[in-house]
Amino acid sequence: MASSTTLQRLSSSSSSSIFYSHSQQNYDVFLSFRGEDTRRNFTDHLYAALIRNNISTFRDDEELPKGGEIAPELLQAIEESRVAIVVFSKSYDDSKWCLEELLKIIDCKEERDLKGYPNFLSCGSIGSAEPKGYF
Repeated sequence: MASSTTLQRLSSSSSSSIFYSHSQQNYDVFLSFRGEDTRRNFTDHLYAALIRNNISTFRDDEELPKGGEIAPELLQAIEESRVAIVVFSKSYDDSKWCLEELLKIIDCKEERDLKGYPNFLSCGSIGSAEPKGYF
């Protein structure tokens, strides 16, 4: 399972290449996910496992207002993270915020080598694929 591999890589020592510091990094991991799809199951378990392994993780607050413009705190948290874990779910791409997060993650990947780990959860035929490497 992709998340187990991700956890094993992330729980290794902080000198690991995925944790190299290019600029100020406040988080080891930024979690990007569609809350209504995965917050109370997969993402909660993943978040708890990361925290249990002393991995500093940013997860958006349930209290953030839905719709409208993406909260600047989310974009800043992506910039301040070493790794992004994107949980692609059935309606991930229905969320304007999720898509804006994904664009920011891609920008940061190109600008400063942010590492990205996709996880496909209940995505139909896409979910049965075995993605390899970083996106």
